[in-house]
Amino acid sequence: MSDADKPLTVQTIAQINEVSKSDWDQFIGASKTDSENNYNPFVSHDFLSCLEESGSVSRETGWMPQHLVLSNSDGDILGALPSYVKSHSQGEYVFDHAWADAWERAGGRYYPKVQCSVPFTPATGPRLLVNKQANISAVRLGLASALCQVTDQLQLSSAHITFMPEDEAELLKQQGFLIRNDQQFHFENDGYKSYSDFLDTLASRKRKALKKERRIALENDIEIEWLTGEKLTEDIWDIFFQFYMDTGARKWGRPYLTRSFFSLIGERMPDDILLIMAKRDGRYIAGAINFIGSDCLYGRHWGCMEDHPYLHFEVCYHQAIDYAIANGLKRVEAGAQGQHKLARGYMPKMTYSAHYIPHEGFRNAISDYLHHERQEVGEILEILETRAPFKAKNS
Repeated sequence: MSDADKPLTVQTIAQINEVSKSDWDQFIGASKTDSENNYNPFVSHDFLSCLEESGSVSRETGWMPQHLVLSNSDGDILGALPSYVKSHSQGEYVFDHAWADAWERAGGRYYPKVQCSVPFTPATGPRLLVNKQANISAVRLGLASALCQVTDQLQLSSAHITFMPEDEAELLKQQGFLIRNDQQFHFENDGYKSYSDFLDTLASRKRKALKKERRIALENDIEIEWLTGEKLTEDIWDIFFQFYMDTGARKWGRPYLTRSFFSLIGERMPDDILLIMAKRDGRYIAGAINFIGSDCLYGRHWGCMEDHPYLHFEVCYHQAIDYAIANGLKRVEAGAQGQHKLARGYMPKMTYSAHYIPHEGFRNAISDYLHHERQEVGEILEILETRAPFKAKNS
């Protein structure tokens, strides 16, 4: 009997460590040993367990783990869906506050809800995790069905799967989930040998502007360092955490990640992390943390203790391109939003999320809203593509 024919059972677990790292690493995309080079550090056991063990993700922070695990009758773990029961909509980057307000004005209760995502991480990656030896379609369908059942059994308003690949979104659309689109800006490495090669593809005016921008950013004797692996010491984390806290307090009021989170990822996945740090007069003044996948550099948090013109762009965008080219990575994903990235070679890309709304009336209202929103997002994407900084094709 094949896995597709064996009865599947689902269980919810309250912490990721109820599944061993060795079992979790069998999921496509969750392990560096994946022969297909699909590794995404954010769905690794290391990253998700660090979030939980550090207290960054917990009932107290409004992110109560309720992961779904799918097994066959032999007890073999075939798939999983990282899921959280949420009491708010913070740290998600796919905004549904208006949905919550509308539902509660109508007399409903929007929270708690189910959020299937990587907390605080607006990066596309696998969500319906499948054992590399299992039937991909059967397991994905089983996880989708289980998510709906759990949402109904707990009498929750909704379930949301965010920043998922297009093929997963298409499968869920066929299962009745509502699909939502948004956009991000990604740099695509078209086989460049150097940053100069990339600049050569830009229109003259754009090329000159970026050269000037990079020159100004490093004035005042500012130096840039790339830190990864054993260079990620506790002293370095102390410094970067100051940057993170300063920016986080200004942007969100209360930063999401605890200091111990950075120690844990530095211990468990140091080779998956790149800190791009700016130094002046022997002192670090700014930095950005990036995570390294098999073919992508993911930019995440930035912070600084001194303000310098264009330094944010240099550390977060230009240096990320430098690193990707130097290390043969195909893509840089620089986080959510930010049309200012377009002028720096980051092109708009569609993102996908899927939403299960049990209440028919509420579902119909959301469906109508998403229909118009998708049209608007598509139109904006087309406009942005015409404003790319690259040379005209006939030039």
